[in-house]
Amino acid sequence: MKKRTAGVAALLAACTMWCGAAVTGAAGQSGTDAVTHAATLTQRQQAEHILDRFTFGPTPGEVDAVAQMGWRKWFAEQMHPDAIADTQLDERLMQYPSLGLTPPELLAALPSNLIIRQIALGRAPYSQNWMVGGMEQVLVMKFQHKQLNEKGAKKKDDAQDAPRMLPDGVVTAENVTDTDTNSKTARRAEAQKLAEQVLAAPANERMADIMRLPVEQRAVLAEAVWGRERNELLQGSTPREREIFIAMGRGPDATLVADNELQQDAILRAVLSQRQLQEVMTEFWYNHFNVYMMKGADQWYTPSYVRDVIRPYALGKFPNLLIATAQSPAMLFYLDNWLSIGPNSIAAKRMDARNHQPHGINENYGREVMELHTVGVQGGYTQADVIALANIMTGWTIDRPILGGGATFMAARHEPGSIHWYGHTVRDNGYEEGREALLWLAAQPSTAHHISFELAQRFVSDTPPPALVNAMAATYMRTGGDIRQILWTMVNSPEFWQAKNIDNKVKTPLEFVASAFRATGTDPGNPEPLVYVLRQMGEPLFMCLTPNGYPLTGDAWMNTGALMARMNFAMRFAQGNVGDGGFDPRRVLADDGQVMPAAYSDGDDDGVLKDLPSLEMTLLGRRASAKTEGVIERQVEQMPHAAPEQKLRVMTALLLGSPDFQMR
Repeated sequence: MKKRTAGVAALLAACTMWCGAAVTGAAGQSGTDAVTHAATLTQRQQAEHILDRFTFGPTPGEVDAVAQMGWRKWFAEQMHPDAIADTQLDERLMQYPSLGLTPPELLAALPSNLIIRQIALGRAPYSQNWMVGGMEQVLVMKFQHKQLNEKGAKKKDDAQDAPRMLPDGVVTAENVTDTDTNSKTARRAEAQKLAEQVLAAPANERMADIMRLPVEQRAVLAEAVWGRERNELLQGSTPREREIFIAMGRGPDATLVADNELQQDAILRAVLSQRQLQEVMTEFWYNHFNVYMMKGADQWYTPSYVRDVIRPYALGKFPNLLIATAQSPAMLFYLDNWLSIGPNSIAAKRMDARNHQPHGINENYGREVMELHTVGVQGGYTQADVIALANIMTGWTIDRPILGGGATFMAARHEPGSIHWYGHTVRDNGYEEGREALLWLAAQPSTAHHISFELAQRFVSDTPPPALVNAMAATYMRTGGDIRQILWTMVNSPEFWQAKNIDNKVKTPLEFVASAFRATGTDPGNPEPLVYVLRQMGEPLFMCLTPNGYPLTGDAWMNTGALMARMNFAMRFAQGNVGDGGFDPRRVLADDGQVMPAAYSDGDDDGVLKDLPSLEMTLLGRRASAKTEGVIERQVEQMPHAAPEQKLRVMTALLLGSPDFQMR
């Protein structure tokens, strides 16, 4: 306990000492003393820089490997991810079967709250699949309990909760909560007994035994068994059975299980994928074409949006990516274009005749596709152009989103007639009218500049050099928006290799967490806790509410609160308490199979501190700043009775939490 307290105190002190440097960007200079200009960079420095920019952080030995092969060859290989084997990752992702499903299949496997409501009201049948049907029984019960609780809460709010005598057996909101007669402690004890009962059966029969339990007991077992006990209970279960069990433990919205799996998927890809450039670009383009996963139907549309729209086009041509996002149900739902109806359309006239609910065009997509996705806020469009484009895009909608239907064009909703937009006339041409408008936007020089600026801001500097942006924009226009060629222009520019543009970018929370695992060669055995770690750091994955996505500049991520969250993660990670990753401090300094260097075996402070330069090279690829080294040395001196391994853990935590590691 004293060791842990000492470590936390060190992090608090370090946070106070380092906060100013990290916020102002001074930390970015600490690790660049040996870097002067592109012409003088060694092959190793070049490799380190390219890996810092286009991966989620180098893995042990990767910098030397890329230096030996040459960064251009590595980059060229990464440009073609389909040719790169990713066996380890593919095997891990098999644990998330929901992520391979279409939206209708996903809703059938993990029904949404809306579907459970329909079943509870008798408007939809239970699934004929025995596992899904058994899960739905639990979720319906939870839905009904939730409704009772909400009614009970309303009665309290209305002062209608006067005492009354109830006959035995009457169900009220009060006797279905975990905190009353069925307390959490009691449910936990009951769950343990049920788990022992189920564990007596062979692994391949346990799910059937669970489904034979009464509905309430199924819920108790799934809710109140967690951690190692849950893992033991589910050992030998199929990934699909695991999803079912987890859904019963949460509920009543089972689709949230798939959303959580998508977040875990992103973390595993960032840490383990060999196709690092593709994953970095997938993250970049999702942020550019942001969709808020928790908005209604986007709960079941977002997984396929990432899988079928963003990732396949991440290294293709921008116009194709733009069209793919525009006609994705995820984007149509998020920016409300699926609701848009032309004021003079056939559908509008029918609604008028029936005195139907208010209707009309929705401007959201028309505005955001110009302001954020293409020409940018300086693109020269007007509010009239926003309205005109919204009219052009009418008819682009979704077929029954509640059931996970696909994108479709409904001619009856489309605004008829020619439309004056952006200085020219767009002739009425149904679906093609919208497609041609988007392709026209993609071909504009202002779009080329806007996209190039964002790419340079993400990969070069928070304030991109204008000459570099112009060169990238010229490549965009020459190649029709070929993303690979634009990236080649960027990495071959002198600006990319300037000393001021090395170690100058603050890592986002995802980059920071992933790079900690990658730098130490640690496998995130269970990535689910990391989903919540990223929420605490301010970057819940796929959950940015606003269309502009998460910020690309460091000032948004570096403040005292954010640094404290990072420091806390660094300490927990170094103590081996995050994600079942099994961080092993002995392996950080492993050399040619030797698990523990001689100096590390030494019990005194000097012996451990002799390993600090090696530790810095492993985690940072260079020596840390004098300030960082001073903090570490003072902390080790304050731990005279700690074991060498504990000192190494604290040294690792302080390095991971330092401004030196926060920058890339």
